[in-house]
Amino acid sequence: MRHVGIALIVVGALAMTLLAQGQAPSQQSEQQRLPARLSGEFTPLAKPDIANGPVPRMPDGHPDLSGPWVGGGSNNDIEKDGGLKAGELPLLPWAKALRETRKEEDEPYLYCTPMSVPRVNPYPWRFVQSVTANGLGTIYVLHENGDAGGVRKIFMDGRKHPPADELLPTWWGHSIGRWEGDTLVIDTVGYNDKFWFDSRGTPHTTQLHTIERWTRTNYGTMINEFTLDDPGALEHPVQLKFTAHAQPPGSELMEFICTENNQYGVAADIPNIYRDKGYGLEVEPPAPKK
Repeated sequence: MRHVGIALIVVGALAMTLLAQGQAPSQQSEQQRLPARLSGEFTPLAKPDIANGPVPRMPDGHPDLSGPWVGGGSNNDIEKDGGLKAGELPLLPWAKALRETRKEEDEPYLYCTPMSVPRVNPYPWRFVQSVTANGLGTIYVLHENGDAGGVRKIFMDGRKHPPADELLPTWWGHSIGRWEGDTLVIDTVGYNDKFWFDSRGTPHTTQLHTIERWTRTNYGTMINEFTLDDPGALEHPVQLKFTAHAQPPGSELMEFICTENNQYGVAADIPNIYRDKGYGLEVEPPAPKK
């Protein structure tokens, strides 16, 4: 019976080969036209003739920043992604030493924790601009993957940040926004110190303060001029620049569920290499000298 089974497999394989060789040219060309098997991340972008088109606008005249977008922040290396040369990020000695000890497979993002700011990944994200009876309301930021179900909120109602002693450190911090012409300015404080700026492991502290200036220059391009200020981890504030690209018209975010502790394969008995790893600051920053 074993020999019969093997023979059937061989015959079947031979038949499939002959069938493939006998395909009509149109069928073969159609197969070649289709994209190769997805072995990595790929997100389609708007074609040049669309991307170079005019900036769409909201009824109030402000640019429509909704997206979805790809990019616009750091991912592999915040220095390189933000337009700096290697070593230009003014990390304090303790922060630089900590970054050197971190490994990419230990980063918090792999544990289904939020990416926070200015982190992005190859998956798309979008601004959702709510409108109330009083005009533009809260802007929400949704990520297809990597936010652990959390939603970033940017308050556009003119409120101020809470007093420093009342801020509860969170993954997304406390964000307030305003329009300066066609540029959306987002000011954020109150971050926790758990997320990394990139896969390289660039750290920060709860003193982190960021200012984002988002400007849509045409249909397919949006610039993020980013001010990074963290007296606890940086010698001085630094300016970075990121570029986001729009997806084709009609694109929407897909559903991507990342369960707690990244138990993505429990139902299929797939081992999870991240299960027992930790995240965040492995060492505390040195105490200030008295």
